[in-house]
Amino acid sequence: MTVLQGPLADRDAWSAIGKCPIEKTMGLVGTKSAMLIMREAFYGTTRFDDFARRVGITKAATSARLSELVDAGLLAKQPYREPGQRVRDEYVLTEAGTEFMPVVWAMFEWGRKHLGDSALRLKHLECGAQARVEIVCDNGHVVPPDELGIAIR
Repeated sequence: MTVLQGPLADRDAWSAIGKCPIEKTMGLVGTKSAMLIMREAFYGTTRFDDFARRVGITKAATSARLSELVDAGLLAKQPYREPGQRVRDEYVLTEAGTEFMPVVWAMFEWGRKHLGDSALRLKHLECGAQARVEIVCDNGHVVPPDELGIAIR
């Protein structure tokens, strides 16, 4: 269990509603299609039709999710033109989008472990070892759940 510290320890004295980073993040990417679009962007998908096809959603839903993710700063539009075609936009991960990917990978690992084994694994390309998502403090220590606290600055 996570330990709430300082003023947060009295849970009846404060409310996280509207202030919680989880709530705010879910407001931006709290749909299945948004998470899958982020997965696909990390895999290298950039074109609208490819997102729709690979995520398995309608073009209207693809348009809505891509617009939301661009507005949230996780994806950026970049114009491109195929020979003989009009200018279109492709969608690429921003720095914030790349920094969001550990959230996606944590879901990947949790689902692989708890919802049935998958042939897919996260892998460190340099050495070939299996990779995992962990919480690490600024001093480089891996922080297990029973040593994690939440405090106001």
